[in-house]
Amino acid sequence: MIIGKIKDGIVLDHIQAGKGMDIYNLLNLSKLDCQVALIKNAESKKMGKKDILKIDRLIDMNLDVIGYVDPGVTVNYIEDGKLVKRKHLELPEEITGVIKCKNPRCITTIEQELPHVFRLVDREKKIYRCIYCETQGSNI
Repeated sequence: MIIGKIKDGIVLDHIQAGKGMDIYNLLNLSKLDCQVALIKNAESKKMGKKDILKIDRLIDMNLDVIGYVDPGVTVNYIEDGKLVKRKHLELPEEITGVIKCKNPRCITTIEQELPHVFRLVDREKKIYRCIYCETQGSNI
């Protein structure tokens, strides 16, 4: 399978196999009016199999969302067909608007304009807790 080169855009590489669609949905990439390619189960020497997302435009995206879903992702920024910047992601210390608090007594249930904010409490186990009520967030 051949997917063409990107002139100006972003390539999300080293996504764990099967997590590409989660990132696609959380970033609302279906709403873009440019080409977006999701390659699932691509062969990888490092990972065995991986997913890759190619976006044919430079856009602002929430890297914390990507880091939460898969902290091993590499973000490559392409301009004029050349790699201009590469970022290696890790678990964000805090995420907003990705996880919803499940506690029915949490203030975010009553005050619906409050953002759902979760803070990383255990990096090894990837555990996040609501900053308002300390309820553990669910993993993707």
